[in-house]
Amino acid sequence: MKRSRTPPTPPLYPGPAWRSQPWTGPPSSPLARLRRLIRRRRRLFASLLLCAAAAIAVQQLTPTSPSTTSVMVASRDLPAGHLLRSGDLATAALSPKMVPDGALAAPNAPPDTSTDTKTTFVADGADAAVWEGQQLSGPVRRGEVLTDASLLGNGLLVGAPAGSQAVPVRLSDPSTLTLLRQGQLVTVVLSSSAGLDGPVGNELLAERVPVLWTPALSQGNGGLLPVQDNEGIVVVAASAEQAVRLAGTISRGKVFLILLN
Repeated sequence: MKRSRTPPTPPLYPGPAWRSQPWTGPPSSPLARLRRLIRRRRRLFASLLLCAAAAIAVQQLTPTSPSTTSVMVASRDLPAGHLLRSGDLATAALSPKMVPDGALAAPNAPPDTSTDTKTTFVADGADAAVWEGQQLSGPVRRGEVLTDASLLGNGLLVGAPAGSQAVPVRLSDPSTLTLLRQGQLVTVVLSSSAGLDGPVGNELLAERVPVLWTPALSQGNGGLLPVQDNEGIVVVAASAEQAVRLAGTISRGKVFLILLN
């Protein structure tokens, strides 16, 4: 018995090629792709965020560089009456709040832009400082800031009451000058008599006046007066009324000082 042959069934048409891939829905948005990227690299992004947080914390904790002002300080101990030279002073940077009034500014120092109202004694020239060749009015310690009051001249009356005058007084006993120091308070007394045999009377000329200058400040360096003329002379700060009484006292009698604490 013969079997009938049936022709093979042709394969079904799969349809267009674009239907051979499974459909995954509408195209994803950039935000969705970013989210998938973060999920896949979450450890890397967490490490980057931790590093950024640490950098911000270090920046906040690091102190900012404070503003400074350049001033002149003594590079070594300097005696009273010393003539200043270039090697005697050095430049130091201080906080504007620590700079005293009338401080000597370093040559070519940039202007102080702080809001502080303190004044600074600035050199007039770019290369030469006004303090070179000037004389100290008192001893200066190493590292001490120099001001206009540290120099002989107008600075002698810095801080004195308004109307104060610098008055030279010649003493009858020059040995008293060895006991005096700058800033020492003294009382000036005039001792005089009416005649050779007349009674001696004492007159109070000025009470509690500060000493501004003594010949010890000019030893070996010159000073306010020539060396041969400054023996027995002391300069004191007096009011206008006291200055009138002190003028020419040596011609009226003997002048003595009473040293006060």
